[in-house]
Amino acid sequence: MKYQEELSRWLERAGEDPDLIAELDGIREDAAELSDRFYRDLAFGTGGLRGVIGAGSNRMNIYTVRRATQGLADYLNASELPKAVAIAHDSRRKGELFAREAARVLAANGITAWLYPRLEPTPALSWAVRYLNCGAGICVTASHNPAKYNGYKVYGPDGCQITPHAADKILAAIEKTDCFDGVRLIGYDQGVQEGTIRRIEDSCLDAFVDAVLDLRPGNDVSRLKLVYTPLNGSGLECVRKLLGKMGVAELTVVPEQETPDGDFPTCPYPNPEIREAMEVGLALCDQVKPDLLLGTDPDCDRMGAAVPDGQGGYRLITGNEMGILLFDYLCRTRIKRGTMPSEPVAVTTIVSTDMAAPLAKHYGVELRRTLTGFKYIGEQIGLLEAEGHKERYVFGFEESYGYLSGAHVRDKDAVNAVMLACECAAWYAGQGMTLLDAINALYERYGWYKNGLVSRAFEGQDGMKAMQGLMTSLRAEPPVAVGDRQVESVTDYLTGETGLIASDVLEFRLSGEGKLIVRPSGTEPKLKLYLSVREESEAQAVQALERLTADAERLIQERSSAYTRVKV
Repeated sequence: MKYQEELSRWLERAGEDPDLIAELDGIREDAAELSDRFYRDLAFGTGGLRGVIGAGSNRMNIYTVRRATQGLADYLNASELPKAVAIAHDSRRKGELFAREAARVLAANGITAWLYPRLEPTPALSWAVRYLNCGAGICVTASHNPAKYNGYKVYGPDGCQITPHAADKILAAIEKTDCFDGVRLIGYDQGVQEGTIRRIEDSCLDAFVDAVLDLRPGNDVSRLKLVYTPLNGSGLECVRKLLGKMGVAELTVVPEQETPDGDFPTCPYPNPEIREAMEVGLALCDQVKPDLLLGTDPDCDRMGAAVPDGQGGYRLITGNEMGILLFDYLCRTRIKRGTMPSEPVAVTTIVSTDMAAPLAKHYGVELRRTLTGFKYIGEQIGLLEAEGHKERYVFGFEESYGYLSGAHVRDKDAVNAVMLACECAAWYAGQGMTLLDAINALYERYGWYKNGLVSRAFEGQDGMKAMQGLMTSLRAEPPVAVGDRQVESVTDYLTGETGLIASDVLEFRLSGEGKLIVRPSGTEPKLKLYLSVREESEAQAVQALERLTADAERLIQERSSAYTRVKV
């Protein structure tokens, strides 16, 4: 009955977007669909909002966006933060609409809304927050999710995604707000006329690209042959500007993926981490024969790459491998040129490759590990800046294809990553090596580290509860072994004893330098298993990872089945 009441209310009040009314008309008698759309409000956390575009309180639409923005406005107006917000969007469906609606709400609350006039990368939004002295930022994006999704990332005044403390305060304000009656709103044109809705000038974007260029180690890239795909997203403008200023003469953009398109027709899952998204670019490589294929996700904060495999084809480089390649390149280059700071610091996450540790030790770099999420890497940059030593920060990366070599922004930056990857590839080409040769040489030096990721969805309305029950089981009775690897230690990041913010993550250190990390998503019923092994040869490492993956999946299946039986 509650869902029917909500349906009636939305049919009566949501007429500003006829798409929503048509959707709701089509599901009047579909109890399961009504339940999914109205059983909760779309979750808001440190990642903001993310969900399927559509009608209902558990969907991305103008009403859920307005409600979240009203909560953000109330939070800002109750604080001492500047009363201005920078806003960007990528190529996703309704992205520009959601950005404009957010601006209308902010302007109605006496807060200046600065909008990029066209789609731009997430790191350009992080840059604009500080460049324009804003109290917050909004990027309308669902990152690398499928086309049916959109999202709403919120940034703090430091250019980082908001902290858990800030997210809790904003959420409290959101929860007091009715999506129809509790939102202040003015007309978009009225806001423009009154100067409360303002355009971010091109000088801001140019300054962002120049800030990336200022981080160049300085190797010549003029002979580099490059294929690039923005995956129908927002990266093309900034990446083209950057490569032109760097002197890359041979650039081929993948034509099918050049134009912004929120339907992502050639890659239903526009994530450069997976081969499917890069297939069109890889096919073009067979014709063009470049030194390097680079791809950025729709909001251009992640970068994927492929390099010649020595057998006439191309081999994708993993996020961990690219992180190690760029980390090593930066260290060796800065030491050679005398630009390495004293007491240098690099930052990565607890789920990223353990190979970073011996590499950092080799170069005398302090390696800090954070929770998953680039905001925590950005937070470490902020801490160094507060100490007056932001120059100590050398590099940060995460296994999910995020990289950053400077303090110009506080989020992963694929524009920055493109610059680094081009320089790194060009430098190795000068040594007669490809990036595949380079990563294999590093494996020979430090050991063959292989990493894997398994995602398991817990379907249905009770999925989150089932997943939480599984985590409770693993804490109450930690496994003594995962397959043939003994559990040597258990780290529970929920206790707060690690020195990091308490987080629902379990880490199992295994015999033979193995590792299993179990981490549930905070916003959707999905469990992630991060696996790591180290062996003395590639073949041994591949086999070891396959065994550990199968053993870890078996462990989760057994525990899930046991939990279900107990629950019933």
